[in-house]
Amino acid sequence: MANIKSAIKRNKQNEKRRVRNRVYRGAARTYVARARAAIASSNVDDAREATLKAISALDKAAQKGVIHKNNAARRKSRLMKHLTEVR
Repeated sequence: MANIKSAIKRNKQNEKRRVRNRVYRGAARTYVARARAAIASSNVDDAREATLKAISALDKAAQKGVIHKNNAARRKSRLMKHLTEVR
């Protein structure tokens, strides 16, 4: 446990940010998982719609700084690659 005032404040800030970031990271993971499931089911319309939602969630997470922009770009690229294999 921190004894120094600035360290205590830093811990509070980190906890707040962790909780806030968790929302965006969790949403991105959920949408990506749904997109992968839709792609696996070979239903092109559902897969396309789920992939677009996943891309939006990844962009939002990257914009907020929760994940790195290159990380988001890589995940989007892989999703699109899987989507084009279904068609």
